Amino acid sequence: MNTPLDKVIVIMGASSGIGEATARLLAARGAKLMLAARRLERLEAIRKAYPEADIQIKQADVTEFDQVEAVVQEAKAVYGRIDVLFNNAGIMPTAPLAAGHREDWKNMLDINVMGVLNGIAATLPIMEQQQAGYIIATDSVAGHIVYPESAVYCGTKFAVRAIMEGLRQEQRENNVKSTIISPGAVQTELYTTIRDQATGESLRQAQQEWGLTSEDVAQAVLYAIDTPDRVSISNLIIRPTQQQV
Repeated sequence: MNTPLDKVIVIMGASSGIGEATARLLAARGAKLMLAARRLERLEAIRKAYPEADIQIKQADVTEFDQVEAVVQEAKAVYGRIDVLFNNAGIMPTAPLAAGHREDWKNMLDINVMGVLNGIAATLPIMEQQQAGYIIATDSVAGHIVYPESAVYCGTKFAVRAIMEGLRQEQRENNVKSTIISPGAVQTELYTTIRDQATGESLRQAQQEWGLTSEDVAQAVLYAIDTPDRVSISNLIIRPTQQQV
């Protein structure tokens, strides 16, 4: 039998995919959860599925700092501390640079990069005061390898990788740990953020045929969270066995 996970965990982007799978896994392990996303009804469905779990939910857009800060402050008010922040929200509207999808580029920067920074900015003062804490971000294999038609997406994930390493270096003496989870292809809704329907459908089919499940990645998040305070895992790269890049 698994030991209950006595931690207060905030998950941004908890309504689907990796965030939802992680929320469900952590709820089953007895963690105290604050779940946030734009789709409140999906968060409510998670809470209803685990009536014995201690779950708070709050609607929030990670691009709006005030909303992220409100999530973090409510978690602190309810539970008295924050042990883990999981910055998971992200989009992937991939396309060639020549397509000039500037609005998509801006949205990726706002969600994938500023969303992570907003979470860090809202949570770090609490963790510094606690002299303990753990910040995790969903990155990607695309944060390590650049490939065609994904230059901007890869750029956002390289940025997250750099930001999280900087966080590790700056906060190590405050006992604040940081980890990026870098999955390859995962069966999530990311393909729906791609403007070109044929490209999105091709990705969806590949994900379904040989991609990871969200639950696979959630297990990696749990592994990182469950490590002793003395152990700091900087990066977990998780690829499907059949993935080439």
